[in-house]
Amino acid sequence: MKTELIIYTREPMDTDIYDAKLAYSMHLALMRDGVCVPLNHNSGVFFAKATEDPTDGSITPKSLKSPYAFKLAQGGYGVLAVRTEGDGSVDPESKGCALLAVTEDFLQYKEIGLVRLCDDYVTELACSYCQQGNAYKISYKTESYSGVCKLAGIDSLETTPVTSCPAQEEITVSECAKDIEGAHVSCVIEIPDGIADKLEKKLVTPRNIEVRFPEEVTASNEAELSSVRATAIYSDGSTDDKKVIWNLSGVDFGTPGRYEVTGQLAQEHYEFPVAVNRADPCVAKWGDKFYFIATNDADGNHTLYIRCADTIEGLVDAPEVLLLDSETYEGIGGLLWAPEFHEINGRLYIFHGATPGEFFREESHLMVLREGGDPMQRSDWSRTKRVTKRDGSDLCEAGKVITLDMTCFPWEGDYYVVWSQRQFVPKDLGAWLYIAKLDPSDPWKLLTDPVVLSKPDYGWANNHVLVDEGPFALIRGDKIYLTFSSALVDSTYCVGMFTIEKGKNLLDPSNWVKLNYPLLTSRSVEGEFGPGHNAYVTDDDGKVWNTYHARPGVKGPRSSGIRRVHFDIYGEPVLDMTEELDINPALKTVKTTIVVK
Repeated sequence: MKTELIIYTREPMDTDIYDAKLAYSMHLALMRDGVCVPLNHNSGVFFAKATEDPTDGSITPKSLKSPYAFKLAQGGYGVLAVRTEGDGSVDPESKGCALLAVTEDFLQYKEIGLVRLCDDYVTELACSYCQQGNAYKISYKTESYSGVCKLAGIDSLETTPVTSCPAQEEITVSECAKDIEGAHVSCVIEIPDGIADKLEKKLVTPRNIEVRFPEEVTASNEAELSSVRATAIYSDGSTDDKKVIWNLSGVDFGTPGRYEVTGQLAQEHYEFPVAVNRADPCVAKWGDKFYFIATNDADGNHTLYIRCADTIEGLVDAPEVLLLDSETYEGIGGLLWAPEFHEINGRLYIFHGATPGEFFREESHLMVLREGGDPMQRSDWSRTKRVTKRDGSDLCEAGKVITLDMTCFPWEGDYYVVWSQRQFVPKDLGAWLYIAKLDPSDPWKLLTDPVVLSKPDYGWANNHVLVDEGPFALIRGDKIYLTFSSALVDSTYCVGMFTIEKGKNLLDPSNWVKLNYPLLTSRSVEGEFGPGHNAYVTDDDGKVWNTYHARPGVKGPRSSGIRRVHFDIYGEPVLDMTEELDINPALKTVKTTIVVK
């Protein structure tokens, strides 16, 4: 049976639920054996990039309509679309043009540019490669006429009109595809099973489909048995080792024999929310304890409280201790935002935002725990100080530019910081991500000049407001996964991701690969709206946990959540695997035979 890829945009919904900037993007669904599966939670995968003003770097959001995919002569695929303004209205810059992009797998896209077709606004598109003419034929429609142009090559962007105008193929959409919520189908293309399989593995959350455990285990005590783990297998082919809690009431390890036993897969339970009115949560291990800190929305961000426990689970009910407030130090008057624990050269630091009073003076700060100090003792922390440039000057001009959400990570012998910075005067440019090296001997100071890493150039990032913020690095082997949050801190808040491989210069933005679509949105996990501002921590069993905030309801308070980070068959992080998908309740019971010699 053939596999078809259905390409569509969606009808916008309420702006808090599915805004035009989300709806007017390219969505994908797989059609196999008459079954239609919308991908990525029926959310967009390819978004038009914002345009940039070269004079000041400001960006203008864009969206797209009528996307059409076609095969490229040299392999891979092209995508043509009508580029619009962010809200879906006509884009004067794109009048008479079509946006052209290329992709190998419908996951990562590269915009080529605008292809000129005519003098009027284009409404529909189609394209195919004509081997005889060694060119691409682009069919288009406007409000009043149709036309055909010939495109010599993907990189040329130059077209010539074709006098004969063959009829544009009608799109055949099955009844199943018509059931996709809000879908406006513009193209159906047959794709190889290999590409379809990868799309399904990347854009459908993996689910637990099997659990394996040895039929027989030789053990002389409970500890030896507990060291053997079950293997959970997932729908994408990935696996994860699981502890088993055994019922050993009928086992006598002092008497040789064979004992049949059953057990339950161990699973930590974190019911969302784990902490109400706590945003931007961060958990870290220091010594033999775990610590939790977060932005306190309950008092208008005037205090930071810390928790301590032996395990991550224990942090949920652990008592809070006041660590910092807006009255103790001169110059720290409020907006204590986004605290993060980071270890630098064996010392524990907390990065956070603060202002003397008003929002327009928010800046990144840093405090350090004294050597041998107790993180729960307020007196063991230094006075917090602002982060400066390498020459000691201010990181930004107070009252005109703010900095916040600074994070830190070690990489190939150096320490790096990434933060969010927003210019308000003379023009609001939105919040951009910056990167620089940090001086580990004096962590309040940068070692290199700041470099712009990211702007909120996709519809999911500039939804309601132009913001990239909340970066945090997840390091796995030879690759950095740098997640960040975008859009307004409401139900539209979401999580994007950059990746970079070892050996590449982190201060060269072109070396980073930015995912075109968000990893985590309000459609990822039911009942969690506006998820974002992630941080990651590894527990004593080597499991990675994602701490984040979301809202328990569209207008609910920002509240903390904790969920295991799964790594898919390609080794990349999955942030939306719920406990039910992680361990299928029907597969939670395992059995084996213990051989005691």
